[in-house]
Amino acid sequence: MNEAGTLPAIEAVIDEARVAPRMEALLPVGVRPRQLSVRTLLVGIMLALSDGRAAHLSRVHAALRALGEDEQRRLGVVVAWKCGAHRLTYRQVERTWGLLVDALSKEYPDGRPTEHLQGFVDALVEASVPAGYKEATSALAVDWTDVESFARPPLQEGGPTADPEASWGHRRGNGPGQRDELFYGFYLGLATMVREERGPAVPELGRRMLLTRCHIDPVPAFVPVLENMVDTGVPLGDVLNDSGYSHRIPQHWALPLRARGASLVMDLHPHDRGRQGTFEGAICFNGALYCPSTAAGLFALEPLGRGASPEEIAAHDARSAELDRYRFCVLNADDADGYHRVMCPAAAGKLRCPKRPESIALAHTRPEILAPPEHAPVCCTQVSITVPPSVNAKTRQKHPYPSQAHRLSYGRRSAAERTNATIKDPASNDVAPGWCRLMGLVPMTLMLSCLMVVRNQRVLVSFAARQADNERRAAQGLAPRTRRRRRKTIADLVSAAANAPP
Repeated sequence: MNEAGTLPAIEAVIDEARVAPRMEALLPVGVRPRQLSVRTLLVGIMLALSDGRAAHLSRVHAALRALGEDEQRRLGVVVAWKCGAHRLTYRQVERTWGLLVDALSKEYPDGRPTEHLQGFVDALVEASVPAGYKEATSALAVDWTDVESFARPPLQEGGPTADPEASWGHRRGNGPGQRDELFYGFYLGLATMVREERGPAVPELGRRMLLTRCHIDPVPAFVPVLENMVDTGVPLGDVLNDSGYSHRIPQHWALPLRARGASLVMDLHPHDRGRQGTFEGAICFNGALYCPSTAAGLFALEPLGRGASPEEIAAHDARSAELDRYRFCVLNADDADGYHRVMCPAAAGKLRCPKRPESIALAHTRPEILAPPEHAPVCCTQVSITVPPSVNAKTRQKHPYPSQAHRLSYGRRSAAERTNATIKDPASNDVAPGWCRLMGLVPMTLMLSCLMVVRNQRVLVSFAARQADNERRAAQGLAPRTRRRRRKTIADLVSAAANAPP
């Protein structure tokens, strides 16, 4: 494997993506041929970004001129003119960049990328995923983050600004002392590869991205990107997202992804939790169907809070397991129309119910329905029922919420947060105001897509080193290195203060 940010690694990704010839075909042909090709321009951008430098065209020019003499001649940085060897100038970098941006822009910008631009991004980012990992997992963690424009916001609504394609957006601060605030720029949607639930570790590589104006909802805007990924032959498995995605209307997220074969693993918004009506007598609760005689106290189950103790976790898991006894069992996957069948929990042998005489023979360790409905609904008279896609359309997911299985599966979503953190790391490419002084949707998208390639290469090198270290430790009979979360509780602080000198 080539080292991250090296010229061979960068050229391999660009050639694998096959985007340079397609972009060249979009550019106008002048009387005199351009010295700087699109391929060399992309090489220069990635070289500049791999060195932790900002996304400035002057730094791209400097990165190309810092190459060896042979590489400069091969890439066209130095060419033979009538008057002798000519070295690439900054104005030539600006010229090729300007032609590329114009070719990928819309005549009337609407805040979304053109088909050519999004195709360029998809091909380039997908090419940065090595062939050995393309089929290693089909699970994705999705999230969106803020990207500020370098332009100063307009002083009044509709006022002049240097970046009219940017708009006001809202970002949340989840850290201590952080508050929600407005920013002027774009929304960046990202899809990150994560391991399967019972699969081996995989590098957390960015696989898709989308940049839009902030007045466009980033959730439904990202659905066509994932649908196009499936159309190009990349299957869609587990999709992990927070309540910012699950709280949208089903037509904007849950339904189209299920139609493409995705298994959703989501955090539910507080407004979507709890009992949400009934279907054929079964109670709709947190995206699943439950027996109509389920004890009301079990429906008071809430997700675990941050920093829960082991005792609290064990008690929560026990209550979740007890509630799961009353859940209808899913018998089959969704058919082409989105319908599936579920079985009565008593018929499935999960509990004892007088309506199912055969279940009374089960062990007394299973819960028993003491007061079944006097007028049995359909779910009690039939062994199984057919559930249409409109039932629990927004909240249905792979595991019952908030069970232990859901908590462990959803824990993989932190990969999306790490992706956001790595592209905003002040130690490398800090995507902040001033990182890219080129304004507009197309320039920011081009720079961010190249940054995702460089970021993926860094992750691959780090992952390979970590795997090699684990193999070495295993050969020596040592356990793999694991991170240990160190958390000081109030009791620890009180005991330390009690033993402190006066």
